[in-house]
Amino acid sequence: MSAIEKNTQTVEEFDQLKTRLKATWMTGDYDLFSRFMEKDADQFFRRLVVPKGARLLDVGCGSGQLALIAARAGAKVTGCDIATNWIQKARDRAAAEGLEITFDEGDAESLPYGDAQFDVVTSLIGAMFAPRPELVARELTRVCRPGGTIAMANWTPGGFIGQMFKTISRHIAPSGMPSPVLWGDEATVRDRLREGINTLEFARRTYHFVYPFPPDSVVEFFRLNYGPMTRAFGSLDAKGKEQLRTELENLWALHNKSEGNTTIVDAEYLEVIAIRGSVLHKTGSSVSYRAELLADRIEEGANALASFAEGLSEEE
Repeated sequence: MSAIEKNTQTVEEFDQLKTRLKATWMTGDYDLFSRFMEKDADQFFRRLVVPKGARLLDVGCGSGQLALIAARAGAKVTGCDIATNWIQKARDRAAAEGLEITFDEGDAESLPYGDAQFDVVTSLIGAMFAPRPELVARELTRVCRPGGTIAMANWTPGGFIGQMFKTISRHIAPSGMPSPVLWGDEATVRDRLREGINTLEFARRTYHFVYPFPPDSVVEFFRLNYGPMTRAFGSLDAKGKEQLRTELENLWALHNKSEGNTTIVDAEYLEVIAIRGSVLHKTGSSVSYRAELLADRIEEGANALASFAEGLSEEE
């Protein structure tokens, strides 16, 4: 197989991964799912102290959970997500409240916005699921103005959701991408956000999952409404489904702080607050990151072509 064929195969496989991810997040009912998480989303936003009129971008906005909160507080809000059905739901919710919010289909790895366009860039349990974290870090930084704030909330590896993901991973095939919960590891985040950032602060926070039904019903709620869980169960046979369900029910029951027919579970996440520096590129170049990505792709193609040519005889 030639270098060109290998390169093409890799691109095709990655495109398939992106398609699967989009389908995953469009599965279930994330709008209903996120309604149980609004209280802690509001607290996350309040800690940012965003001034009225600030231009705020919410990356991985889902059905508008954080974007709606920010708009109600007076921010000029834009939200983007790869899941087009939840973008439409977010538009409907904003219209119902009379809020002016722009919602776009957009990929965290290639945001459809200009350099330094926003004062605040947020991602609440969203961008952490993109498969190329180095691109996510660069894009979050690129669209934030110098002196602006980048704020993320990411599940930690050792927290409850990290344990839940680990449980699921024992039953399904590898995703072909870095673990999302690495965004909840301070050392990893510091390495990813090392360029174009003046200051970087971390705090371990707690999301409070509160449900008016018992742990076994919580697992079923996740199965029906949380895309990754829905797809995980859908990939298993009857025996595998039962095993996964049992393990998840035990996990929720073990961490349940409530009694009777309610569930209260605390889930740790890493709050990341970064202040954008005045220069994004170490070389001081004013060329946008998208141009760099295009240049890198052209260079890869040229190298592949050169490798292919080296294997040809003069007659060929």
